[in-house]
Amino acid sequence: MDVAEGTTFAGYRIERRLGADDLGATYLAQHPRLPRRDALKILSDGYADKSDFRTRFLREAEVAARLQHPNVVAIRDCGDQDGRLWIATQYVDGVDVGELIRRGRTELNVERAVRIIAEAARGLDEIHRAGLLHRDVQPGSIRVAAQADGPERVLIADFGIARDVGDVTTVAGGGGLPGAVAYAAPEQINGAAVDDRADVYSLGCTLYHMLTGSVPFQRDSPGAVMHAHLNEPPPRASRGNPSVPAAFDAVIAKAMAKRPEDRYPSCGALATAATAALLPALDTTVVAPAPASRGPDRRRLLLGAVVVAIAVVAVVVSTVHRIGRDQPVTSAASGPSTSVDRATAASAAAWSPHATVFAAFSDLLPATPLGVGYRELHDCKFLDQQGVPMSFDARVPIDRLNCTGDQDPMEQVILTCNTDRSVMQPAAPQERPEGAERWTRPSGSGELHWGNYTNRLGGSLGELEVSFEGPNRNFCRMRVIGAASGADLRTRWWLDAPL
Repeated sequence: MDVAEGTTFAGYRIERRLGADDLGATYLAQHPRLPRRDALKILSDGYADKSDFRTRFLREAEVAARLQHPNVVAIRDCGDQDGRLWIATQYVDGVDVGELIRRGRTELNVERAVRIIAEAARGLDEIHRAGLLHRDVQPGSIRVAAQADGPERVLIADFGIARDVGDVTTVAGGGGLPGAVAYAAPEQINGAAVDDRADVYSLGCTLYHMLTGSVPFQRDSPGAVMHAHLNEPPPRASRGNPSVPAAFDAVIAKAMAKRPEDRYPSCGALATAATAALLPALDTTVVAPAPASRGPDRRRLLLGAVVVAIAVVAVVVSTVHRIGRDQPVTSAASGPSTSVDRATAASAAAWSPHATVFAAFSDLLPATPLGVGYRELHDCKFLDQQGVPMSFDARVPIDRLNCTGDQDPMEQVILTCNTDRSVMQPAAPQERPEGAERWTRPSGSGELHWGNYTNRLGGSLGELEVSFEGPNRNFCRMRVIGAASGADLRTRWWLDAPL
């Protein structure tokens, strides 16, 4: 049963239907309290009384709630409304990769395809690092959203059949056929144990589809497609699209190897190989399409974003936790030439001349000023003393960085740092203080004050004031705004923030 536009469900006001799958329909819905729209998925009536389907539906919430990553669609809320299960997730105002493929090669060229795959690989490796599988990687599960002042965002969505790594239920074992058999790994078809390398296979199939415009094995029936996955060699992308460099053939062949142990060990490794196959053809081309109106500064930032994306993929490859397999891990302690150091250097270059601020809060901030950081931290701007955005290249005695958050619960993060690294003086007393405490974490220590303040519209919001001790960050202070009170903001944001 569809929910009509304009009606209310679980407190959400339904705006329009976004789509449907075998579990239920998804709607664009207005949050009941926050100025935000979510994607609200409602379980179909036919499954409401079936415990197995209800469990499968709720698994989406369980999986996504354990993940906070800029390349993974975030879970918002879930519940039961009059016997109908629902889940609210982050709404990505964009299109899926399947739509980009349908638009043709002028919309999805080789460079853009590789950049999207690199970003998607970051999200998938984060899922695997949490001990989970996606199990349905395909163009429809990769969302792409344009940003007015930066490169497009890429997010992994659709966890409807994601499972723990320890759950080896497969197609043959009653787990149900993956949503798109065109991208299913052989072990998902023949009943063998499944781990994260099945997602590597599916991502390889997706890359092939993006490069050529067709799925790897085009056959007349699902049975014939499954037979091809099990028995036929991977197709060559350079034959499907002559503009694809021949180096991609080896990348696709390794990603789609029949035996999991012959594939790339992670999605990040696949993305790194695809990037390497692209680089000889890139020359000086910027990987993200940019409108002609953008000036030199914007092009420099876009190029920096591409460099950082490649470097971050290398970090994922070297550090991702390999579940159930002994895999050597490279860390920053390995020496100055590690991928961790290269990624840090690339990010610092993208943030220059404000690299000092980024270095002090690299786990919180986006890898580039145009990227997305912890809990969707984005739209980072440097402000002058009057609070007006200033040129990114400006060098000033005090850096004031303002970034927008996910609105649930954090609305803004404001970092103020002395560029000469002299000790930053404490902030002025809060308008309505609630509490204070000293804090100590592996990264350092300092003081935390929380309370409320009244904004220009007369509304009350929570506020945190954070000071830092020690030479790595004592030249900065932080202000965080959001939630209904400072205590709420402390509980829901501060306790888990990567500081």
